Amino acid sequence: METDSSPSNSTIYDVAKLAGVSIATVSRVLNGHSHLKDSTRALVLQSVKELQFVPNNAARGLSSGSKRVIGLLFVRTQSEDFLEIVQESLLFTDSVIRGAERAASEQGYSLLLGGVESDRQAETVDRMISMCDGLVLLDRTLSDREVPVIARRVPTVLLAGNGRARSAFTVRVDNAEAMSRIAHHLVLEHARTRLAFLSGFAASPDSQARREGFVRGALECGAVVEDDPLWFSDYTSSGAVQVIERRVATGAPLPQAIACANDQAAIGAIHALKRSGLRVPRDVAVTGFDDISVARHVSPTLTTVHQPVQQLGTTAVQVLLQALQSPKRTIPLSTVLPTTLMLRQSCGCDQ
Repeated sequence: METDSSPSNSTIYDVAKLAGVSIATVSRVLNGHSHLKDSTRALVLQSVKELQFVPNNAARGLSSGSKRVIGLLFVRTQSEDFLEIVQESLLFTDSVIRGAERAASEQGYSLLLGGVESDRQAETVDRMISMCDGLVLLDRTLSDREVPVIARRVPTVLLAGNGRARSAFTVRVDNAEAMSRIAHHLVLEHARTRLAFLSGFAASPDSQARREGFVRGALECGAVVEDDPLWFSDYTSSGAVQVIERRVATGAPLPQAIACANDQAAIGAIHALKRSGLRVPRDVAVTGFDDISVARHVSPTLTTVHQPVQQLGTTAVQVLLQALQSPKRTIPLSTVLPTTLMLRQSCGCDQ
């Protein structure tokens, strides 16, 4: 069908006229309202396509009170190893962002990123709230006591933690259960009974849950896990190298297996052990968490827990949009995505 409207100048009025419906109906279709006839929705969307109409999100926001923007907040770490931390964390964070951006875009929303620093946290959070309809918070962005304060101001989704938050939604994997499976495998399949867990940041809910699950799983199998502050690091490969070097320097017998809070740390641990003349996995087995792409290409290949990182970002945005678009709808406070144990060479498996 030909129209007199130029694609670049088409308005919502043109769409309503072509579809033979009211402007309000067009607006409801564009905003994803569910209480519409399928035939009406199809007619409006066909008119949008024919006119090549591009909704003006700013104008829609003025009429609906929505900014059509979702904020994603992450921790900006201050450290001597700042560059490495940023580069390595992007292996995980970039995948989260990709999933979140796609899910937001499909619903006509934009994704706004914000880095939080400890000395300017309140300022950053306030600015993001003023610009966004809702927030997705990555691991360690806010403390447990700060989350309820923010969640009262704007719908909030936590992308981390144990799922026990009552004021905000949580999207996560079952970190503790996954690490318990790692411990069971190391003990029951490879007879490694003297273990260690190399943590990420001490304040990280994910790292805390992974350590708790690993220790519980080890104890269930009659193994022991070293209880030493030395085994706390910062999720980076360089941090793991420093931990291993200090542990080797003590001269005490090394654990038979080291489970790391993430893959980057595991890769650093393998490097440091090999540099000290030790063989992985023969002398010390090593495991990770995340299943980043490089885990399949290091030597030995890395046994790890695969979590659907991109799907975490997608699901976090989907949950947030449900809360924004249907505030009276009952939405589960905690959404748990599945993990898979990836058995490779670094634990002693011949994969």
